Amino acid sequence: MPDTKQPLLLHACCAPCATHVIELLSRAYRVTALFYNPNIQPDEEYGQRLETMRGLCRLTGTPLLVESSPVAVWDAWVQGFEDEPEQGQRCRQCFKGRLEFSAAMAARLGFPWFATTLTVSPRKSASVINAIGAAAAEALNICYIASDFKKQDGFKRSCELSRHYNLYRQNYCGCRYSRAHRDAL
Repeated sequence: MPDTKQPLLLHACCAPCATHVIELLSRAYRVTALFYNPNIQPDEEYGQRLETMRGLCRLTGTPLLVESSPVAVWDAWVQGFEDEPEQGQRCRQCFKGRLEFSAAMAARLGFPWFATTLTVSPRKSASVINAIGAAAAEALNICYIASDFKKQDGFKRSCELSRHYNLYRQNYCGCRYSRAHRDAL
């Protein structure tokens, strides 16, 4: 029987967040993950998260695209917002840069749908992320799947699946500011 599922490009911030989202979206879509996160610092952390994402995609049979930009691209996105608190304008600019890039990749590669794993985190505002994703999709005439993947125990499920797959689970969002915030606690 032919696969009638629509293709979807899923921006994945990390493997632990992607676990539940891939599980859920794969029921209705042919999911391809996109790892694009120039915010992740230092380089060793970026490498560990990328390798963990590759491992998850092998385990789940999910195709993975990897795109990178130098940290300087991310620095330009957040310039002027360095002193913002966590979950402030600096984070919004980071979401915007990654989701606009993901939407552009989806459009360029012919994906009619795109989504992000970012809303699985209990520390991120789904309404903020969804507004950014919807605007990026509308500008390119593709569809964005608005979500709050942490709902209905989605975050809990991502933790369970991370343990099941024995995934590296980081303890900060990814940028040097979130790392400094974690270290200050």
